[in-house]
Amino acid sequence: MRLIERYLFRQFLGPTLLATLALIALALLARSLAEFDVLIEQRQTAMVFFKIIALALPQLLGMILPIALFVATLVALNRLHTEQEIVVCFAGGMSRWRVISPAVRLAVVATLISLGMSLWVAPWSSRAIRETFFDIKSDLASTLVRPGEFTEPGPGLTVYAQTIDRDEVIHNLFIHQEKANGGAITYTAREGVIVQRKGLPVLILRKGSNQEFSSAGVLQYLSWDEYTFDLSALFQSDELLHYKIGDRYPHELFFPDLTQEWEQHNRVKLLSEGHWRLASPLYNLAMMSMALAAVIGGPFSRMGYGKRIAAVGAAAAVVQILGFGVKAACDNDVWLNLLQYAVPLGAIWWGLAQIFRQKVNRYIAIGHHDLMTPLGAR
Repeated sequence: MRLIERYLFRQFLGPTLLATLALIALALLARSLAEFDVLIEQRQTAMVFFKIIALALPQLLGMILPIALFVATLVALNRLHTEQEIVVCFAGGMSRWRVISPAVRLAVVATLISLGMSLWVAPWSSRAIRETFFDIKSDLASTLVRPGEFTEPGPGLTVYAQTIDRDEVIHNLFIHQEKANGGAITYTAREGVIVQRKGLPVLILRKGSNQEFSSAGVLQYLSWDEYTFDLSALFQSDELLHYKIGDRYPHELFFPDLTQEWEQHNRVKLLSEGHWRLASPLYNLAMMSMALAAVIGGPFSRMGYGKRIAAVGAAAAVVQILGFGVKAACDNDVWLNLLQYAVPLGAIWWGLAQIFRQKVNRYIAIGHHDLMTPLGAR
């Protein structure tokens, strides 16, 4: 890039980075509020909470980047035009393409980043999030006991605990278990902890006692310093981790395993998601071209470009909404996937058509006045 083009590129890059960071911070804040029950309800550590928030970043970036490009380009272009730097570029003999090429280069870089995120990084992060939530769901400590509440983690089993400290030690534990033969047994312990023995989960109860009513109504009482309560039968589950459509890699979307019943029934949705992964990065170019058209795609105005920017901003919102609507419609019809590419490509064509539809009027400044006179009039 030449000197002026490098200068213009920096003018676009700075606001884009700031807008991206601001929107990411806002999106992460909203996501953190939605996932706050991981700390409260599931009693997971702060490390698990921040891991989930960080893994959501690639998915958020794909949605945020086109919006950040659009907003940052409007801000940068409006300032450059207001300060007449764009006019000076035209007066110096630069073509429209040379003026907008730094912005287009930035949009291409953003498109490539979005494509990489969409095809590989986002599915990986989505899988990691799902695996994390699966591990949380399988966490015995959070499933078995909730401090200050009576819970029923299994049929015929009632559990109560007063508190659970940071070391996962359960204090003042009460367990009531009904047996299949009609009997019942009650355990009370000063403290307990869930551990693994021979690969199986057990609850170690300390300093407690148990009372058992036999089916004949006989009460048996026993106190002990330590007792092992087997949890393996209670928490045996056949549930397997299943990756949803958004968690699949491109080859799994375009070439599903049709021997699997689930993938047979969802083949159209898998193809729709695959085409969306390829088409969605084009919205970076679409939003950039529309932002350029809002300022450069019309005559020079000393009064500003508020009306054009507002109109193009509304059109950009319509394009984004239309894209999501087409994506939803493609879940039911394979042939509609062509529209997933047509929407952003149409927006790109419209923006470029607005920019290049008229000839460049070359201007020069006369003295120190703000008066601009066409070169051909001198």
